[in-house]
Amino acid sequence: MMRSLARRGRALGAAVAVVVGGLALAGCGAAAPDATFDPDAKVSLDFAFWGNDDRADRYNQLIEAFNEEHPNIQVKTTFSDYPSYWEKRATEAASGSLPDVFQFSDSYLRQYAENGHVLDLSTVKKYIDFSAFDDSLLGTGRLDGTQYSLPTGYSVWANFVNDDLLAQYGVASPDGGSSPAELDDWMATVTKASGGKVYGGTDYTQRIQGFELELRAHRENLYTQDGKLGFTKKQLKEYWAGGAKLRDGVAVPQQRLEEVSPKSGLGVQLTASEMSWSNFLGGYLADSGAKSISIVAPPAAVEGAKDLYQQGGLQIAIAPNSKHKEAAAMFLDFIVNSEQAGRIFGTTLGFPASSSKLAGTKLEGVDKQVADYIESVSDRIGEAPPVPVVGYGSLEQKFWDLGKEIGLGTVTVDDAVDQFFAEADVVLQ
Repeated sequence: MMRSLARRGRALGAAVAVVVGGLALAGCGAAAPDATFDPDAKVSLDFAFWGNDDRADRYNQLIEAFNEEHPNIQVKTTFSDYPSYWEKRATEAASGSLPDVFQFSDSYLRQYAENGHVLDLSTVKKYIDFSAFDDSLLGTGRLDGTQYSLPTGYSVWANFVNDDLLAQYGVASPDGGSSPAELDDWMATVTKASGGKVYGGTDYTQRIQGFELELRAHRENLYTQDGKLGFTKKQLKEYWAGGAKLRDGVAVPQQRLEEVSPKSGLGVQLTASEMSWSNFLGGYLADSGAKSISIVAPPAAVEGAKDLYQQGGLQIAIAPNSKHKEAAAMFLDFIVNSEQAGRIFGTTLGFPASSSKLAGTKLEGVDKQVADYIESVSDRIGEAPPVPVVGYGSLEQKFWDLGKEIGLGTVTVDDAVDQFFAEADVVLQ
């Protein structure tokens, strides 16, 4: 199993000729790097990311390693939770003051690229090794032939389970790939067994990814190739209404989650499970202090469906307003390509997307667990969905915000559906 993953990673270099050719075409007419750039000049870069204390600690270690090779480049960091992060970036983008280097998401690719808020990386290609990436993963940061960002890795949607809590209350782990109804029943069992001290999980209908899996199970997608919604009001209403049982004392109350934010219910041991991307395992372990957290497959709406996919959403980009684009490119390359990044981050930024980063990753412990999970659900992994539409990130957040409001009881399912479609009409016009 692990050998097949390692071979897959080493095989990424086989696509070098195709990748280089594609980048050459993408870079036609791009501005050349600054001929006056002095790689030894003292510069300061601002770097922003979303995450938690565990991710911040790993980035600090990476910066120390980077400074061993480039002591003249100072990197200043800031981080926040995901929603706050994008609110801050939107303000900075409007004023032309984005950080030199920042964590990016394919959800915002069209929106930021079409508005000139991310740098065309071909303008600094001298300082970045693109050849270590498979072309399909390069494509997650490419739009209309131009490479705007690079993935740190890829992830697969997963269900995380706190084994310590299950042992404490005498409950077995849920079956991976069970039906949504069976998972709901399991969550109710946990909540009852703990006497309400720990809940079975969160209301997973709040997250657009859960809805996406249900659509994909029926061979549909959130959005069409031409940038329209791929589902109806009726489908969304049925999905949100389907979480009523969870919100009736089974899942952790939304108000409790608001009180512990920005940490999650699983992170503070309020819940025994939570769904997210596979690279979150390290963060969950660090936040919760749990000795053991398992990863199991999320529920499947249709048995045998190809509903999962490799998500290269966590990317690194450079701001076009950066005064030190070449130094920024050197730091970006270090994050996505260096063996040190593989050693320090393992799979916490996704399963390494570049062969050089993978070479530095020891697939043991947490990282082997993530790799094993990805391998275990390989038969459910299908083609990636269409390239995210302009405003995807905003709609993803709107979906989550409305899901929370449903949980708080401040909006009905019907009103939430109307509000989401009204937002989509504005964003996707």
